[in-house]
Amino acid sequence: MQSDLFGTGETPATESTSASAFMPATNSLDALREAARVCRGCDLYAHATQTVFGVGPEDARLMFVGEQPGDMEDRQGSPFVGPAGKLLRGALSEAGIDPALVYITNAVKHFKFIERGKQRIHASPKRIEIVSCTPWLEAEIRALQPTLVVALGATAGQALLGTKFRVTQSRGVLVRADFAENVIATIHPSAILRADPSVRDEQHRAFVADLKLVRETLERLLA
Repeated sequence: MQSDLFGTGETPATESTSASAFMPATNSLDALREAARVCRGCDLYAHATQTVFGVGPEDARLMFVGEQPGDMEDRQGSPFVGPAGKLLRGALSEAGIDPALVYITNAVKHFKFIERGKQRIHASPKRIEIVSCTPWLEAEIRALQPTLVVALGATAGQALLGTKFRVTQSRGVLVRADFAENVIATIHPSAILRADPSVRDEQHRAFVADLKLVRETLERLLA
């Protein structure tokens, strides 16, 4: 069975090793989104269908950062439109947060995958790929200026807080990042989908509890 890992650095090096070379002169979300379409800051663009940029209202006070697009996100060009996104939106509603009022994006803007036959299986991005894509995340935060940023999982946490970040140690703790004043972390919803069915309900309840804490923290910061 064929198994080719795309975007691992085994392809020829690109002209740039950072998205910073593709930043537009105007730091608006529309300008950033348009510029990101042609980003060649790392090799992941070569096999992905398209750049998947963040979506949400420009006045959103709450921003969620995931890892990277999945297969459905890559095909549709929008973040969190697959099963993890459905779970996230449901959990947000349970926690008293209107999903329509949040801005959601990913630390890495292109889908990295292993191709097995006709299937494209998610592959975690390397540190160099996360770092290469971080200028887009920084620019999104500068343009949006959210009151609170929520890191969903390890990759998002490391993009915001560095390589020492661990979800198990920092979950639910309000911290400051270099380019985001208020950051709080929880698990990625895909972790719940991958969990053993015997513990999935418990993990879902814990995730909703984290999101309730996010809501309460945001209300406190806005007060």
